[in-house]
Amino acid sequence: MREKEQYVKSKAGANFFCIIPLLNTLGIKRFKEEVVPVQTFYTVRPGESVSAIAKRWEIPVAVLIAANNLPSPYFIYPGQQLSVPSGVTTVQVKPGDSVYSLAQAYGVPMAAIIEANRLSPPYTIYIDQMLIIPPGVPYYVVQPGDTLYELAGRYNVTTGGVRRPDLIRQANGLPSDLIRVGMRLIIPYAPPGGAGRLAFVANAGGAYDLWLYDPRSGRTTAVGHQQADVHSVPYWSPDNRRIAFIGKQGVLFVLEVLQGILMQIDQLEPYTTLSWSPDSAQIAYTKQGRIVLYELATFFGRTLPVAGAKHVQWFPSGDKLLYAAPDNTGTDQLYEIRVDATGQRQITYDTNSPKNDVKLSPNGSYALFTSPGASISIIYVTDVNTGNISELTGGPLAKNYYPAWALGSAAIAYSATDFAEGRGYFSAIRTESPQGGGQQILSVSDCFATPVTWSPDSEAIAYLSGCRGTGLSSEIWIVDIRHPAPIRVVSGIGAITSVQWSYAAVPADNYTQFRSAEYRVSFPYPAAWRAVSETRHEGADGFFQVSALASDLPFAELCRSEAYHPLMPYGSSPRIVPARVQNQEACYIFPSSDQAPELRRQSAFIAVYPQPVVINGSTYPYFILWADQDHLQAMVNGLRFL
Repeated sequence: MREKEQYVKSKAGANFFCIIPLLNTLGIKRFKEEVVPVQTFYTVRPGESVSAIAKRWEIPVAVLIAANNLPSPYFIYPGQQLSVPSGVTTVQVKPGDSVYSLAQAYGVPMAAIIEANRLSPPYTIYIDQMLIIPPGVPYYVVQPGDTLYELAGRYNVTTGGVRRPDLIRQANGLPSDLIRVGMRLIIPYAPPGGAGRLAFVANAGGAYDLWLYDPRSGRTTAVGHQQADVHSVPYWSPDNRRIAFIGKQGVLFVLEVLQGILMQIDQLEPYTTLSWSPDSAQIAYTKQGRIVLYELATFFGRTLPVAGAKHVQWFPSGDKLLYAAPDNTGTDQLYEIRVDATGQRQITYDTNSPKNDVKLSPNGSYALFTSPGASISIIYVTDVNTGNISELTGGPLAKNYYPAWALGSAAIAYSATDFAEGRGYFSAIRTESPQGGGQQILSVSDCFATPVTWSPDSEAIAYLSGCRGTGLSSEIWIVDIRHPAPIRVVSGIGAITSVQWSYAAVPADNYTQFRSAEYRVSFPYPAAWRAVSETRHEGADGFFQVSALASDLPFAELCRSEAYHPLMPYGSSPRIVPARVQNQEACYIFPSSDQAPELRRQSAFIAVYPQPVVINGSTYPYFILWADQDHLQAMVNGLRFL
C-alpha cells in the first residue's frame, strides 16, 4: 500500500512535504542479477618487470605489488600469474595494428581482446578505433603447491583481515577445498569489511535508484524507490540514519534508512549542496541565492537574509554556517554567518572565482574549494580563522576534481586527471595534506574524473571506475591507504554516478513495534522504552501516548482546540501543520519555545480514522498520538491503521 502525497506550505518557500512509505525496507530488495566481482590475471613473460607491467596499464607500481603481496625486492618470474586491478585498458588502434599484434604486445590472449570488444569474425579493427585490452583473463590456473587458503592470502581475498577461502570455493562451485594442478579458478574480490555503508546512485534496469553497499557482507540494496536521477548525490546525516539527495524533477528527498521511508522536502536545482546540522535535525541548502535551514521534525524552513549564496555548510559547533557568495565586484568569496542571521563575516579576499566544490573540514578549521572551472581545476585550502589560502600540488594537468576531507581533517583525497598517448584520459586517486605536500597516488580509474569518499576510519577510499572510454562508470572500487590493493566491490549494476560513505556504522534497527487492537494502530518506537500503561511508553530520551477523540468540531477546529487547550500543554503559541496519513486527513501540533519543561517537548499528531473505532461502547472518529518532538516523526512515518 502506498500513501498519496501530502502537501504543506513552508515559510522558507519550500513547496511541499510528503511521506512515501516504501515496501522494500533495508536488506529486502537486491539487484537480482548482481555480479560477483572477479580478479583478472596476467601471466608474466621473460624479461618483464613489475614496473613494466604496471606501466602497460598505467597502474602505480605499489598497487600491483600490494594486489599480489609481492615480497621485497619484488622479483617476478616467467609464468607467474599476477592479479592486475583496475587500470587504463583502452588503446587507440594505429596503422598496422591487428588483434594478433596487440595481443602479442600486451601479452594477453587474442580471445580476451575479442571477448572484451565483442568482435565478430574475421575480427577486423580500424585505425583510431578505441579497443579494450584487458590485462589478462578472469581466472587463475592452479599451480603445484597451491591451496585455497594460500591463494586467498596471496590475492587479498580477505574480509576485515581474515582470509576467505570459502568465497573462492563458492565462486567456483567446489564441493570441498581440494584443488588440482591445472584447474582454472575464478578468484573473487572479497567484501573488505569495515564500518559504515556506501550509498551510491546507479541505473540498474534503466531506472536510477539510490543503493546501499555493505562492505561486511558485500550486499547491495536498492532503497530509493527509483526516485534518484543521474545528477543525484547522497548526503548522509551525521547520525547515519538518514540520506538526503536531490532526485527526479529536482525534488529534495530524505530517506529514513532503517524504516525505508522516503520524504519529499522541497524542490531545488540539481547539484545544490546539502549540509546536515551536527545533530542531524536540520538540512541547510540554498534556493534562489538564499540560505534555507529546514527542520525535519517540524517541517519548518527558515530563510537567512543573504544574497547570492551557494555551497552552504554547517560548522561542527552547530551555531554558524559557511557559504560562498559574490562580493561587490562579483568575485566569489567565502563567508560565515550565525544560524540566527547575526555575525556575518567575510573570510577570503582573493581573486579565485568561481569557487566550486566548497567543503568545510570536519573540524571546522579549513575550507577547500576548486577554481576556476572544468578545464582547469586547482584545489585551494583556506584557513577559516585567518583567511590565508594555500594551493595543493594536484595532478600534472591541473584537472583536480571531487576533493573530499578525511574525517580527521588531516588529509584530502581527490581525482586528478591524467593523459596517456594512445590511451586517452584517466584519473589518479591522490591524497595530500591540507597544507600541500605528502602526496600519494593510491590507485587509478579509467574514468576522466571520479567522485571519491573516505571510510569512517579514514583508512580507505572508495571511487568509481569502469568507464572504458564511454564516460560512464560501472564499478565501485575501494583501496586501503595502508595496503593499496584495490578491491572491486560493485559491478554489473549499470551506470554509477555518485558514491558516499557513511560517517560511521549505520545504527542497528533499535525500534520495536507498538500495536493496539483497541485503537487499531501500529507504529515504531524506541525499543529501550518501557510501558507505563497500555497506552503510554517512556524512556530516558522521550515518550509516547495514544488515545482516541470524539468531537463535533470540523477537523481543522479540532486540531486548533487541542493545540490551544486552556492548560497550554504546547506553550502559548503552538504551530499547527496540516498533513495526511494513509490518505486520511491529519495534523501535527508542535510546541512553542515557552512550553513547560516538565512536558518534555510534547507534540501531537491527530488523524481521521478510515473507519471510526468503538471503545467501551463509544464511537471515536479521530486518533491522537502524543510524543516528544524528537521521536514523533519516526513514529508517524511508520504509522499504519489496522
